[in-house]
Amino acid sequence: MNIRAVIFDYGEVLCHYPTPDEIGRMASVFQVSPQDFPELYMRNRGLYDRGDLTAEGYWKKFAEDAGTKIENSQIEELSRWDVEMWSTVNAEMMKWVKDLRAAGIKTAILSNMPKDMAIHARKNFHWLTDFDCHVFSCEIGVIKPNAGIYQHCLECLRVHPSEAVFIDDREANVQGAREVGIHGIQFQSGTQLSRELRAMGFPTELASEF
Repeated sequence: MNIRAVIFDYGEVLCHYPTPDEIGRMASVFQVSPQDFPELYMRNRGLYDRGDLTAEGYWKKFAEDAGTKIENSQIEELSRWDVEMWSTVNAEMMKWVKDLRAAGIKTAILSNMPKDMAIHARKNFHWLTDFDCHVFSCEIGVIKPNAGIYQHCLECLRVHPSEAVFIDDREANVQGAREVGIHGIQFQSGTQLSRELRAMGFPTELASEF
């Protein structure tokens, strides 16, 4: 393989999934169970990540779907909590990013991310400098798995599809990358990622970092 770039999803790849406490406090605002929260959270998330909905619009639709109401004063708090619960980075993966860069392989973040999160990331995530390219859906108006967002990232990296590997926790997004010619891996764990990288012929010394 002639791999020149590795492209990473952010949520649940470069950062950890929110804790039960983080989900619970948000669920309580909408008077829903933590078990029901994820489906409601994702229902209009694509519109929010693409920039079609503002934070106010997203959280009010969430409340409507949950059969409750929220005050305008709660929207800022919900948005802050939303950012906080996606801000615990995966140290193991971040170390690997540095190893890839040291080996001369380009790196990129390709994330469906709303405006509040993107602003927070650019202001506070100093490790963004470890990536050659940052593609956030809200900034270009396209979300995964639309082909356009992958093509935008490839152009930013200046590599051909066959020269890139894309890692995402969602199968639909991985499949979207494959459809434009990028090698795709659905992320489950560092051990599983290492195994699949070796199987596809990724350099052994970089596929055994986990």
